[in-house]
Amino acid sequence: MNPVVPELSKQPALDIPGLLRQAGLRPNKRLGQNFLMDSAALDKVIQAADLHKEDVVLEVGAGLGSLTRLLAVHACRVTAVEVDEHLFRLLTEIMSIYPNVHLVQGDILKLDPVELTAGDLGESHKGNYIVAANIPYYITSAVIRHLLEARRQPDRMVLTIQREVAERLCAKPGEMSLLSLSVQVYGQPKITAQIPAGAFYPVPQVDSSVVQIVCFDEPLIPRHQLKLFFRLAKAGFSQKRKTLRNALAGGLHLSPQQAGDILQSAAIDPQRRAETLSLAEWHILVDACVSLSRPDQQ
Repeated sequence: MNPVVPELSKQPALDIPGLLRQAGLRPNKRLGQNFLMDSAALDKVIQAADLHKEDVVLEVGAGLGSLTRLLAVHACRVTAVEVDEHLFRLLTEIMSIYPNVHLVQGDILKLDPVELTAGDLGESHKGNYIVAANIPYYITSAVIRHLLEARRQPDRMVLTIQREVAERLCAKPGEMSLLSLSVQVYGQPKITAQIPAGAFYPVPQVDSSVVQIVCFDEPLIPRHQLKLFFRLAKAGFSQKRKTLRNALAGGLHLSPQQAGDILQSAAIDPQRRAETLSLAEWHILVDACVSLSRPDQQ
């Protein structure tokens, strides 16, 4: 029998500043706490998540439950993670009336997303979980990589992140970065909405964007080659002003001649720069390294 979830329309809106004051708490700057509280902005996140009643959701950074309550109404089960133990006690009280929400106090970077959702998915569940997150700016890249590199990837991720980072994440060849490659090898990102700074408490100094990442069934680079791919990409972007030949030579401890030979084998101009390469060209470069069978590259 499915649990009866309270209708959100019958619940009072959360007064985040008031709740914090009553509990003697303040937003923790060290943890990058900016609480999304604007109802229109929260609705944009829910729309991007495209939830159905059978869906299982993993929320990262639950805060005081503004988004968690909406997720609970639209999904089957929600596992919500919050790192702040002081905030977590208040969150537990707020979410106590939602039987389909499981709260976890901890650092998502130290937790296994698969284990967090395994009990909800079960053996018969056809789909994977969906991630919803309002990510602190300072750990955006680390959290995204952690979730995408999990043993079982989500079907999709909906993230509220700094607008500038969102644009970098969705970049096209010519403006690529290590971050955009790290995401686009696993899924297709797109910006679905813009959220002004005033939608948060306290108000941050920058605007945010809602990004939806639809994950591929398999990475665009074969899994057994991902380690080499990231090694090449990190080397390529390690010195942005240098040509690929010189950047790869420095990052991989090769001579310029050796790096040039690898690029020539991949039919990539050694004078190009890393940000101009498409994922397809990175794949060709990985294959070229493998075909050359260099022991120090595998």
